[in-house]
Amino acid sequence: MSVVNEISLSQPVKTHRVAEVLSRARELAILAVILVIFAGTTIKSHDFAHLTSIQQLFTNGSLFLLLAVGETMVIVTRNVDLSVGSTLGISAFLVGDYFTHNAHPSLVLAFVIGMGVGAFCGAVIGFIVTVTKVPSLVVSLAALYIIRGILNIIGLGVQIEPTAIPLSFQKIGFESWAGLPWIFLIPVVVTLLVAFSMRSFRPMRELYAIGSNPAAAQLAGVPVARRVFTAFVISGTLAGLGGVLFLSEFATVNATAGTGYELLVVASCVIGGVAIFGGSGTVIGAALGAILLQIINQALVVVNVSPFWDSALAGALILVTVSFDRLLSNRASLALRLKDSAAHGK
Repeated sequence: MSVVNEISLSQPVKTHRVAEVLSRARELAILAVILVIFAGTTIKSHDFAHLTSIQQLFTNGSLFLLLAVGETMVIVTRNVDLSVGSTLGISAFLVGDYFTHNAHPSLVLAFVIGMGVGAFCGAVIGFIVTVTKVPSLVVSLAALYIIRGILNIIGLGVQIEPTAIPLSFQKIGFESWAGLPWIFLIPVVVTLLVAFSMRSFRPMRELYAIGSNPAAAQLAGVPVARRVFTAFVISGTLAGLGGVLFLSEFATVNATAGTGYELLVVASCVIGGVAIFGGSGTVIGAALGAILLQIINQALVVVNVSPFWDSALAGALILVTVSFDRLLSNRASLALRLKDSAAHGK
């Protein structure tokens, strides 16, 4: 690596180390908040700590947790994918349509169809973003409406009925193992695998380099376009998997499936410590953010507060989190510059 490359990469690498420490602290803080809210709500209503209530909490948060994992990979690269809700909806509908028109459907093929549809949507968005250089916010927002429009066309007046969904497939949505619903265990396994990959494998860690400083990453030989494209494909694939799990949970689907999910997913990531400006954050933090939003939603119901406050609180948390992250980022960058200046002065 040349001297220029070393100089270009030194600052982002140091900044990422500081951001990684802050991310760990954020994860512990979110976990503490979750426990405090859970304990406080349990004091108000002992039924909140009942196994059935906890299972419902995990089930309701599972899809947002899964989508947040893929969204994290995209946001880390200084991009955003607003199409995940629509992708989930069309994947769920097409898998339901497959079950409806096949007397002896394959469950494996159902998963392949759902994830394949999601991967295709993610690939199209990633291709447009990386080739045309159009901001991902614009591309994914357009994709959101295009996919939803297609779903409205093919799903006009169509309702996938539970009788068309195999019972063996529906069991994924309501059966549990060791008290934990399968529909929650699958996203947890995916989260752990992606978290391990983003810490251990160079191609995945390069996503952080891209988000920290795209120009420096390019100079260092990182295939920026390929990595960003891959992030969108993985995000789309997980959204497609979310569509499959959505169908298994509700056993029915129409053209409105997944509407509004994208905003809650982005909120989960931001609240979980994923910097909206890219370069830092973990999928574990995003997963905890999704659980936090869900436990707030259920806690409001228990304490007889209007569920409409859930959206207001989510918005407030996003505003506070982004402002806090920006403040910490500026302070960390200043501290690193002062340290480097002092080192070079010696």
